[in-house]
Amino acid sequence: MKATFDASGEVVVITGGAQGIGAALAKAVNAAGGTAVVLDVAVPPEGVAHVEVDVADRAAVTEAVAQVLSQYGRIDGLVAGAAVQPRSLVLELDAAEWTRTLQVNLDGVVWACQAVVPHMVERRSGSVVVFTSGMASTGYPGAAAYAASKAALVAFAKTLAAEVAADRVRVNVVAPGVIDTEQFRGANAGADREHWQDTIGIGDPDDVVGPLLFLLSDAAAMTGSVLTRERAFAKLTDFVE
Repeated sequence: MKATFDASGEVVVITGGAQGIGAALAKAVNAAGGTAVVLDVAVPPEGVAHVEVDVADRAAVTEAVAQVLSQYGRIDGLVAGAAVQPRSLVLELDAAEWTRTLQVNLDGVVWACQAVVPHMVERRSGSVVVFTSGMASTGYPGAAAYAASKAALVAFAKTLAAEVAADRVRVNVVAPGVIDTEQFRGANAGADREHWQDTIGIGDPDDVVGPLLFLLSDAAAMTGSVLTRERAFAKLTDFVE
């Protein structure tokens, strides 16, 4: 059965939406009649609203969200996807690299939620989607900082989900799997890329858009859940005409 999601009049904030999955989702939200607003240090695709912000900067995130609310009057969805993925063995980890990874990947999600969720609670409506990774449960050589940050996000999201469930705000987690994004290509090449292709396969950003639209919609009467991508997530065209 083919499902179509209507985002008419809705506003979705996407952190890290200048490229990869976030950029694909921003285009889909706009195509479905909504307004995607990307919070990112980089510039998103043409036609996508943008507020330049480093998500690791709590004050800047708060100010950016206030700007979105002032301009659009509402935020219906938050997709927290901003992340960095440095590669370094545990015994060679640089302190600054470790700290920066947690600041962007973990703190950035917390600051975005603290800025957006009170508005959702007040309206008694809203959906938050946080990205984790399969590495959070399996680990991967050279990805300790990234894996640790993504593991922490699962516990954070489940806790937030429990805290705001009575306010009709949903918080769910998506593990996109291995997706062919700019970040993935920067962190994985040669033998690493072959490993992922031969094991779980390398997906396309559009593969993740349908499930994200589902979780953002009222059709997803669920909270505190972790949705894990396998090879066969629905394509964008299955959800948006």
